[in-house]
Amino acid sequence: MSEKSSSRAVGIGRVLIAVYAVLALAATARSVFQIATRFDTAPVAYLLSGVAGLVYIVATVALLAPGGVWYRVAWGTLAFELVGVLSVGTLSIIDPVLFPADTVWSMYGRGYVFIPLVLPVLGMLWLYRRRPAAEASN
Repeated sequence: MSEKSSSRAVGIGRVLIAVYAVLALAATARSVFQIATRFDTAPVAYLLSGVAGLVYIVATVALLAPGGVWYRVAWGTLAFELVGVLSVGTLSIIDPVLFPADTVWSMYGRGYVFIPLVLPVLGMLWLYRRRPAAEASN
């Protein structure tokens, strides 16, 4: 494998990255539309969806890109995503008034078939298995 290729983009990693790319596109497009057309009805919810979309974009790039820096960026984005979906998901259940409109992470990603809840966990497991130290010993 050449040094320029990403060892994380192999096997099931390709599927994981593809799901991240689709979620990045869906969340970003939805939030851009919502911010452009009805921002005044639920600004926090729509901004959170925008943040989620950006996080998914960065995560997709970080999972694809080779090297230790991108590996750490991937961990950071996935951790941020997991904290976000757990926090917003919990808050949207405890106090639904906080989010008068759904975000990507509302109800733990119910509007996206709970993929936002499961994806960072799967991503972290994948990253752990593909960590640089583990690859060096293979």
